[in-house]
Amino acid sequence: MARHEELPVPVFSSLESVYGDGSQLEEAQLRFDHVKSKFLEFFSHEPEVFARSPGRVNLIGEHIDYEGYSVLPMAIRQDTIIAIRKHDSSESPKELRIGNVNDKYTMCTYPADPTQEVDVKNHKWGHYFICAYKGFYEFVNSKGVDVGEPVGLDVIVDGTVPTGSGLSSSAAFVCSATIAIMAVFGLNFPKKELAQLTCECERHIGTQSGGMDQAISVMAKTGFAELIDFNPIRATDVQLPAGGSFVIAHSLAESQKAVTAATNYNNRVVECRLAAILLGIKLGMKPQEAISKVKTLSDVEGLCVSFANGHSSSDPVVAVKELLHEEPYTAEEIEKIMEESLPSVLENNPTSLAVLKAAKHFKLYQRAAHVYSEAKRVYAFKDTVSSDLSDEDMLKALGDLMNDSHYSCSHLYECSCPELEELVKICRDNGALGARLTGAGWGGCAVALVKENIVPQFILNLKDQYYQSRIERGVIKATELGLYVFASKPSSGAAIFKF
Repeated sequence: MARHEELPVPVFSSLESVYGDGSQLEEAQLRFDHVKSKFLEFFSHEPEVFARSPGRVNLIGEHIDYEGYSVLPMAIRQDTIIAIRKHDSSESPKELRIGNVNDKYTMCTYPADPTQEVDVKNHKWGHYFICAYKGFYEFVNSKGVDVGEPVGLDVIVDGTVPTGSGLSSSAAFVCSATIAIMAVFGLNFPKKELAQLTCECERHIGTQSGGMDQAISVMAKTGFAELIDFNPIRATDVQLPAGGSFVIAHSLAESQKAVTAATNYNNRVVECRLAAILLGIKLGMKPQEAISKVKTLSDVEGLCVSFANGHSSSDPVVAVKELLHEEPYTAEEIEKIMEESLPSVLENNPTSLAVLKAAKHFKLYQRAAHVYSEAKRVYAFKDTVSSDLSDEDMLKALGDLMNDSHYSCSHLYECSCPELEELVKICRDNGALGARLTGAGWGGCAVALVKENIVPQFILNLKDQYYQSRIERGVIKATELGLYVFASKPSSGAAIFKF
């Protein structure tokens, strides 16, 4: 029997298989009806097909997927729905018309040209669709699949994943867009190929992604978190213990990943690469060999473990502590060790050059220590879930791992912010077994592990102690609170709908 990442995206003719029954199904039906009516209003045609992909919350394993390490996310019920219609070849002009049910996002129009460049300096919400569009054509061309001359597309988007929340609204958008384009051309590919494709798509918008967000959005299964491995992409079901629930709370500090990439997200990618190369050199590799072969910290983990073995340990962090200094490195210091200029080492990649231009120094010790310790916590989390511990002890152990993860993200990776620190403390003060930032950080959400029987009171306490003052200041409306703090069980992944 094929593993679920090797299967194509499921195609449904009704909503129940994805949204279940009861109020969630009713809410989904209203949304799909609204998307359809907007489509008719905008384009005077009905859509041919719908696609959906969910957001996700990462339970543990932050900022390590792009370093080659496994992560442990689950899909949430919030998702992006895309309705699409393909023009026939006689219709003109050949344009991509992308509308949104939310009036905040005005219609975006692009030429039906898969070779067009994305203007990353002039950020528009529709660029995420163009990432998917370009990626789709690159993918089918690489597979030798002929989809004919480019034609116009009509598109309506409806997303319920809060933007800038760390819940992967951009991945949900790019995944649903890619799957919608694929479906309207009558194609379907294995989920693992789509996860890889959609990960590649984001480079067109100037952000570098490790693939976790796309993998869980495409591959998730109802009722399970997933251990996501990379190279090759695999998903292993993780059954969470009974008696616990995850509460997701938005800090209301919006993380602008694409806008702040050079100083935040992409900066950390570059720091990890430089830390890995320096470790390789200090552990015996010639500088040129390390520069050409070492791309991620996982590439030198074996050398670090061998070094640690000589110090009666198997922990790669031992090598980090012995071989890298805690004080930030200057560009000149790194270049002296590598015997080459940083732009050359980073292959004059525009994204990396933007980082070099913005960075005053590089914290290599801290970034490497976080990545290696966080990678260990992911497997400790999975091992705890599959252990013989009682549910009570299991929940406490998982909470401790989440707390350790947050400390590392905050102090070593420095991807937290004052609002997240306040929110995490309030969560713990109100009975959370563990609480941590989730997603890229610098804003966005915290996730808290809470005993199921206290969830309603826990959420009320968060509303009173964190959100009430922000409601009074007009940051959010009281009627919107359900969008910003909610409990979630693991949801299902991407789907295609043909009604």
